[in-house]
Amino acid sequence: MSDPSSFSTSKMPSIQSSGNKAQDILMYVYRALETKGYDPITQLVGYIISGDPTYITSYNNARSLICRMERDEILEELVRFYVDGHLG
Repeated sequence: MSDPSSFSTSKMPSIQSSGNKAQDILMYVYRALETKGYDPITQLVGYIISGDPTYITSYNNARSLICRMERDEILEELVRFYVDGHLG
């Protein structure tokens, strides 16, 4: 049996809060996908279109976080961000 004192606690990186939950989760998931070597845009589009959470890495709890949001919430945030950047 392993010595319990030999186990270390892993610290999860925190989500940087912008005050916008959807934006915060999307940016966190984007960084997790990028860190694992995936193309974040392709993976996020695959998830949004199919609803299949396996498009999102489980690294740093990214899959669990994005599954807390409805896909229409994600689309709303993406459209809002695009329009604000082009019309605002």
